[in-house]
Amino acid sequence: MTTYPVRVRARLDPGLNRWLWLVKWFLAIPHYLVLSLLWAAFTVLSVVAFVAILVTGRYPRSLFEFNLGVLRWTWRVGYYTVGALGTDRYPPFSLGEEPDYPATLDIAYPERLSRGLALVKWLLVVPHLLVVGVFLGGGGYAVSRGGEWAFGLVGLFVLIAGVALLFTGRYPRGVFDFVLGMDRWVLRVAAYAGLMTDAYPPFRLDTGGDEPGPAFDPPAPATRGGGAAGGAAGGGAAGGGAVGGAVGGAAGGGAGGGAAGGAAAGGGAAGRIVAAVFGVLLLVAGAGFSATGAITLWAHQTQRGADGMLSTPSQPLHSNGYALEMGAADLHRTGTGWFLGDDWLGEVGLRADPGTFVGIGPSDDVDRYLSTVDRDRVLSIGERVEYNHVTGGAPVTVPSAQRFWVASGTGSLTWQVVPGRWTAVVMNADGTRVVDTTVAASASLPALALVAWLLIPAGVLMLVFGGVLLFFAAFRSNRTRGEKTHA
Repeated sequence: MTTYPVRVRARLDPGLNRWLWLVKWFLAIPHYLVLSLLWAAFTVLSVVAFVAILVTGRYPRSLFEFNLGVLRWTWRVGYYTVGALGTDRYPPFSLGEEPDYPATLDIAYPERLSRGLALVKWLLVVPHLLVVGVFLGGGGYAVSRGGEWAFGLVGLFVLIAGVALLFTGRYPRGVFDFVLGMDRWVLRVAAYAGLMTDAYPPFRLDTGGDEPGPAFDPPAPATRGGGAAGGAAGGGAAGGGAVGGAVGGAAGGGAGGGAAGGAAAGGGAAGRIVAAVFGVLLLVAGAGFSATGAITLWAHQTQRGADGMLSTPSQPLHSNGYALEMGAADLHRTGTGWFLGDDWLGEVGLRADPGTFVGIGPSDDVDRYLSTVDRDRVLSIGERVEYNHVTGGAPVTVPSAQRFWVASGTGSLTWQVVPGRWTAVVMNADGTRVVDTTVAASASLPALALVAWLLIPAGVLMLVFGGVLLFFAAFRSNRTRGEKTHA
């Protein structure tokens, strides 16, 4: 049988604890937290790899090693928890191969990848997604949820195994083989969708803990390296024969490097992977910080009106009642002692059509004044304004006769923000029915320049450090390959 380049292996631990499986999901929470971050990095690096494949036809080796490490980590956590319950041994916090752990994953590094396939793999994998959806429930990858396996066929059979373990102390072998076949199918599809191989996943349920067929590389000499990667490269027997040598050699930077690559690069590969990952994350964050800071500075310097305020576009508002009561989402309301006090918001303003009363007052006083008034509450403002109509009658007095307004005017108002719970009201100045006007809000935002000048340097520093880390990762990787070539 032809061997698929994604090789999923697992061995069922004898003497599994009858009760431990009930709390494994809780014990694995630290892993889920880390995996959520690792999968964010996996997504970013997959986009980078996609661009690299389109341009060069190659998956950058350092990115491949990291993404393979994320899949390995996820598989170990899934095997320990509700993906299989096949071991009581707690998963290591590691991106490495970990050949001694009962669940292992290897993917042959592709020297060349098809540029055209990279564009359509998302479409070609759709039939497999339908199968995976049955296995996992919800139609998504288990690995795409940071180790959280949805309840499908896998969850059902794992539950059966857990109940059998609880009452008999034994994990049914047939159930184990079937679960491993489904897990193997899911991981093959994940690797293909992640652009890590051009070999289309077979529509075949390869059950059992071991892969069918021969290893995809010649056996590596049984030589131990200096670290985890070196050990994986040399430790053919412990890591799954030649698979451990092949992947370990890839981590060491050699195309056919086996034991020698792993021994030479043991700790260096891990350092390059970490540098590449953090470099990409810093570049993405730095670009975001710099762009946000630049836009903020541009708005501060060019978008202020003659009064020095930044304004929203005018929004038409309409009520068949006597008043428009603005909602909590607007600038008129802040929480007492909130971080955005008057030093941050500065002055705020409201502008309406001439002859329209606008006022800001304490919410409790506004509620009492409008408690019996027919009015509309503005729920949201955008392309479509949403209202909540409150039935009632006419106001007792015209709005300007009330004493509780902290700021009011006909056509416009400005107010120095102070902490409190406030509500803005728009009415006809004479208190008559049907309010039809346009309203715009404004604020001075004196801290905007400070925020911009904090974001821009922070973004630039992130870009510099990210570039340095990527240069370090690439330089070290090229130097290691050069040393191997000369050797």
